[in-house]
Amino acid sequence: MPKTIKELYDLSGKVAFVTGGTRGLGLQMAEGLAEAGADVALASVDPADQVAIAKKQLKKTGRNVRTYAMDVTSREQTVETVKKVLADMGRIDVGITSAGINDVHAIGPDGFEKWNKIMAVNITGTYLTCAALAETMKKQGGGSLITIGSIYGLVGLDKSLYVEDVSTFFEFPAYHASKGAVVNLTRDLATNLGRFGIRANCICPATFVSDQNRMILQGKVLDRINARTPLGRTGVEDDLKGVALFLASDASKYVTGVVLPVDGGWTAW
Repeated sequence: MPKTIKELYDLSGKVAFVTGGTRGLGLQMAEGLAEAGADVALASVDPADQVAIAKKQLKKTGRNVRTYAMDVTSREQTVETVKKVLADMGRIDVGITSAGINDVHAIGPDGFEKWNKIMAVNITGTYLTCAALAETMKKQGGGSLITIGSIYGLVGLDKSLYVEDVSTFFEFPAYHASKGAVVNLTRDLATNLGRFGIRANCICPATFVSDQNRMILQGKVLDRINARTPLGRTGVEDDLKGVALFLASDASKYVTGVVLPVDGGWTAW
């Protein structure tokens, strides 16, 4: 029999694995999945106090929440952490690759070190996580991989939104390149893993104010970004919950290879 809409969105009995899951967008999405009934494994390199805050926040959902220290750029750590989650929680049905970094750096030799670091976390880390999870999901007969791109993996930077003088140094090419790579890696995962019952979709958020970017996103900068966005505001705490739940659940069981901007209309013009 066809499932009811509540059954389609119900994650009871499911386990979600979220990298970068102890703060920011990763924590928001993890909380949404837990509220829908999933047990959650959070992997990050955050300090113990931040991990404790995240775990306390998610424990309010009444679900089983476990945390793991994991550097997404390390193949060994990624593989071992997935094994630990399986031993602790029995299965992994949903994977969200939310670990990511950004930093301004020059387009030139002086920016090479930061380029390498950002690419290692954002795209290599996404690949390593998806590769480890795919092996597990193949054995289970399916699963949902949700990668996290960005609108800046889809469009270029309008520097005038962020600085008064466009000749001011403010650029981050590695972020753009890495998030664009995440977008197309997701499409390739979808086409290669579909025969195993594994779906892969990419969420591309626009501006969400967080502890990491709050110093930049204020005053005139925030005003200009809001004015540039058709819905007139940046993303807020629960704007990704429903999107992540849709892609994690059976509500999207015939959806794969999709790149979904969550951007208030940013990429519509």
